[in-house]
Amino acid sequence: MPRLLSVNVGLPREIEWKGKTVRTAVWKQAVVGRRRVGRLNIEGDGQGDPQGHGGEHRAVLVYQIDSYRYWQRQLARKGFACGQFGENFTVDGLPDDEVCIGDRYRIGDALFEVTQPRVTCYRVGIRMDEPRMPALLVEHHRPGFYLRVLEPGEIGAGDEIVKISDGPERISVAEADALLYLGGHSRAQIERALRIPALPHGWRSSFQALLQQQPYEGRSSGNPGLTVVSPPPAWMGFRPLRVSRIDQESSSIFSLVLVSDDGESLPAALPGQFVVLRLDVRSGAPPLLRSYSLSNAPGAAYYRVTVKQEQHGLASTYLRTQIKRGSNLAVSAPRGNFTLRSGSEPVVLLSAGVGVTPVLAMLHALAAAKSNQPVWWLYGARNREEHPFRDESRLLLQGLKDGHSYIRYSKPGPADQRGADFDAAGHLTVSAFDKIGIPREAQFYLCGPAPFLRDLTTGLAAWGATADRIHTEIFGTLDATLPGMKAVTHSPRLPAEPPGSGPQVSFARSGLTLPWNAKYRSLLELAEACDVGVRWSCRSGVCHTCETALISGDVTYDPEPLDPPSMGDALICCCRPCREVVLDL
Repeated sequence: MPRLLSVNVGLPREIEWKGKTVRTAVWKQAVVGRRRVGRLNIEGDGQGDPQGHGGEHRAVLVYQIDSYRYWQRQLARKGFACGQFGENFTVDGLPDDEVCIGDRYRIGDALFEVTQPRVTCYRVGIRMDEPRMPALLVEHHRPGFYLRVLEPGEIGAGDEIVKISDGPERISVAEADALLYLGGHSRAQIERALRIPALPHGWRSSFQALLQQQPYEGRSSGNPGLTVVSPPPAWMGFRPLRVSRIDQESSSIFSLVLVSDDGESLPAALPGQFVVLRLDVRSGAPPLLRSYSLSNAPGAAYYRVTVKQEQHGLASTYLRTQIKRGSNLAVSAPRGNFTLRSGSEPVVLLSAGVGVTPVLAMLHALAAAKSNQPVWWLYGARNREEHPFRDESRLLLQGLKDGHSYIRYSKPGPADQRGADFDAAGHLTVSAFDKIGIPREAQFYLCGPAPFLRDLTTGLAAWGATADRIHTEIFGTLDATLPGMKAVTHSPRLPAEPPGSGPQVSFARSGLTLPWNAKYRSLLELAEACDVGVRWSCRSGVCHTCETALISGDVTYDPEPLDPPSMGDALICCCRPCREVVLDL
């Protein structure tokens, strides 16, 4: 009979780690006597990062004493104490390859249901003093699992664990974990997992994404259950494209039309994607790298990049003054996951300023497909003089069966006509949406300056649009994801330490190029040293949160990721540059 060996609790505390302050409750201590288990927690327990841990479906974490013995052998270590792996229940029995999602158990007075495997997290690596631990738990099929509390009650060490019922489909914890984090799954396995009612929404969404995955000519297509996956880039690195035309779109915005020198059509981009330009602006200095969304119809024989002339912008000034018709530019393949989703829901395209470019490509795609979806074109500009693509967007909307437009000018000029040039004065805000009939069930695509994105994203959420329907494109550096840490905003900069002697590493969005320093364990650590906005969670090649577009170059992995990234991407938490690399960071 399985038995509860120890009940372990711990409250969040702050620890110092790699020069950062981490808030965590991974340190658990065994308790004496009985404790009450509620719907969300055990008496005296807490979570340091509610976004990643805790909640109804992750109320109690379970780990087995047999896995303790296994890791003592594997790691050649002794002296583990109950709670060592951050678990609430240390148990004798209930192995991960036998316990199934949806199984129900009674322990003491409480009734529990198995919901999901442990979520990979770097903090178990801190607790175990083994950075690879998140990956090892998955690789060795010993993750542990979470319980949902169906009936609260009192429990204590020594209680028998009585199975009440079997979960449907009989998918074990270890099998479910491998389905998400390891390759080689079958469609039938995923379909079985999706039939389990106890499976939480997050895991269900991930398995649904895996089910809809499209293979790309046998090449590594990444793991859509963990991150948004795009088709592999049409080429790696940069290729020369010729400027065939330069168009002035507004008083401050111009477009460059790029074609192949050999006359062949360029590979089609997805509506909303961008390219990176490598610009040799100053002799002897590293090239400037700038990302520009494509603004033309996907599938055209050319690429059109649209640039705002900034008063002190090195790249925009160079493009405006030095690049002529017939000039060659070094251009990456189209990249990016801010793309138009398939479906029949209404589409709302929201933009301001030069943020119009990716959503204009989406409008082109909808018009070319003669879409029957309701399409709303919402745009904010200062005035008519600074309103690019005014006629082009109107013509595209006229070709749609159900197209709508709403334009706001923040500072209309004396000659600007309300009703002809624009619909209302002021900035574009959610407050007007009900009045003009914007549907809440639409898919929303936003691009524009940072304040515009912040205000519209917050406003949409408060208005009732769900997070999975709000898609944003960010110009410039990304917002960092720092699990369990306070967000600290710094501008990207070169480290104060002497430069390394390795290959050049360029962070394209941040405008930084520096030689690789072997003191860092990964490109993630180098990016952190430069205050570049990064996103990560496991730091050991499991969760794919850090997956980043590798614009050019090659990397080597240590440790090898359990499931490789998409072709043309890199898991920066566990790789180093082999030669000069450019990252979309």
